[in-house]
Amino acid sequence: MATDTETGEPFSDQLERWLRSDETKTLGALSDVFAEKSFAVAILLLMFLPALPLPTGGISHVFEAITVVLAGEMLLGRRTIWLPERWQRRELGPTTTGKAIPSMSRWIRRVERFSRPRGAWLFEQGSMLRLLVAAAIAPPFSGLDTLPSIGAVAIALAIILEDVVVLALGVVIGTGGVILILTIGAAIVRIFGNLL
Repeated sequence: MATDTETGEPFSDQLERWLRSDETKTLGALSDVFAEKSFAVAILLLMFLPALPLPTGGISHVFEAITVVLAGEMLLGRRTIWLPERWQRRELGPTTTGKAIPSMSRWIRRVERFSRPRGAWLFEQGSMLRLLVAAAIAPPFSGLDTLPSIGAVAIALAIILEDVVVLALGVVIGTGGVILILTIGAAIVRIFGNLL
């Protein structure tokens, strides 16, 4: 089972302990709690909803936009999350903390059963970590972002668990999703082109 290299505690337990704490649950609080891995944790939390094959009423696009901002920051070499003060202070809400994150925690626990630190040195390289987060960005606003979002969730989880096997799985799923989006987009363009 994959555990935090410093504390020896599984990530799912850390996440659940944070949920049970009296601390205010905001994106800004992630930096304090999860330190260096706060970018990956934030992307994991933000992309979990778009990864679900459910209609979200457009809220997933807001999460994707925040994810793009975070990934851009990481590409620029920031060590800590910077978000507008309003976004940092915004509470995650009872639906997110009471239903979504506990559900996500159960899925993470399943991955932790077979995951273990493999290729951990890869995740310690700052430039490589930035590239991985950039790869984790699902094409926003496509309407077909479930597969790329699943890939983003898996890549973020791979960074947290330091497991190249989970990383490879995330890259394959995310790439497959992007190819699907491009294929369907090209087909739609071709159909409309034939109609004109």
